[in-house]
Amino acid sequence: MAYLQCRFFSEVLGITTSMSVILPEPGFSQTGRAETAQTVLYPVLYLLHGMSDDDSTWVRRTSIERYASSMGLIVVMPQAGLSFYTDMAEGPRYWTFISEELPQVCRSFFPISNRREDTFAAGLSMGGYGAFKLAMRKPDQFCAAASLSGALNVARNFFEEGAGEAQAVALFRRIFGPDGPKGTHNDLLALLEELEYREEPMPHLYQCCGTEDFLHPDNLLFRDACLAAGLPLTYEESPGSHDWAYWDAKIQDVLTWLPLKNKG
Repeated sequence: MAYLQCRFFSEVLGITTSMSVILPEPGFSQTGRAETAQTVLYPVLYLLHGMSDDDSTWVRRTSIERYASSMGLIVVMPQAGLSFYTDMAEGPRYWTFISEELPQVCRSFFPISNRREDTFAAGLSMGGYGAFKLAMRKPDQFCAAASLSGALNVARNFFEEGAGEAQAVALFRRIFGPDGPKGTHNDLLALLEELEYREEPMPHLYQCCGTEDFLHPDNLLFRDACLAAGLPLTYEESPGSHDWAYWDAKIQDVLTWLPLKNKG
């Protein structure tokens, strides 16, 4: 495996940004066969950070590099600030960056497959929301997505008056605008209803949350809505809080769950 930190200029954001990337051994395929670098296009996992983190956090706080070492998988961890992976009402267009520009940039830098069945997203907390939004808004591009302790009901938890401190409410108004995300493409529960009537293949979703996590009630709400909509969902819960001990354990389950071809 190789671990890289890359800085590049984003035309969408209008700034120089960064991403951390884990690459397989050159010329080593998922099947364990040595192949020429030109013949191998690897599956990719876009692994998204949480609200107080950055692109390096997954590598610093978990053993993701070791866990992915034998999987023949490229892991891309982009920087997205406090954006909720959204084209912000008062700020940069992080949704457009994550969903359109970033995959193009990564394929120009690294040998990444552009096939839907080789494209995955995952994330924790804010990143869990972002991963599910990628899969649900781009089901033709993402085969599967995983949310670890995801903030899956932003319309209630982080926007309505009384749901949090005034500073937090002000932040989410800057992200989603004065009317909030409810009923828009930034509302995962609204996206669930849309997916029922779309012709694209439905993405496979993996959702987990600790039972002591403050986001556990909203994860239960999303689970029930997802099952009612008929989306293929794997749901797991166990004792755990909103912390790195839980996420370090569960990212291993996510990697095992990913529908990688020739796995094992």
